[in-house]
Amino acid sequence: MMTFVNAFLVCGGISLAGQLIYDNSKLTAGHITSLFVVLGAALDVFGLYDKLLTFGGAGAALPITSFGHSLIHGALAAAQENGLIGIALGMFDLTAAGITSGILFAFLAAVIFKPKS
Repeated sequence: MMTFVNAFLVCGGISLAGQLIYDNSKLTAGHITSLFVVLGAALDVFGLYDKLLTFGGAGAALPITSFGHSLIHGALAAAQENGLIGIALGMFDLTAAGITSGILFAFLAAVIFKPKS
């Protein structure tokens, strides 16, 4: 039961932070999304995002901050194996499926539905 509560608190807290930033600043949704990706990456560099994942489970894995965590996590792991070239290659190991799915489903939605201009 506590797993669900922790997931709700973490994901809800991240969402609340985003909404508060959006309501109380002139930042757009794109700015806030980028900010959260960078924040997730920064937390992973300092080893804090893994602790957040342990505590919050899916509540930490679902928000956009997890994408930044995945980018840096893959880059750092590949850098240990392959050196500097591993940073560029490893960044997309953990995120390739998500990026590919996003592109594919966006393409299919554009083909199936009639976009408005």
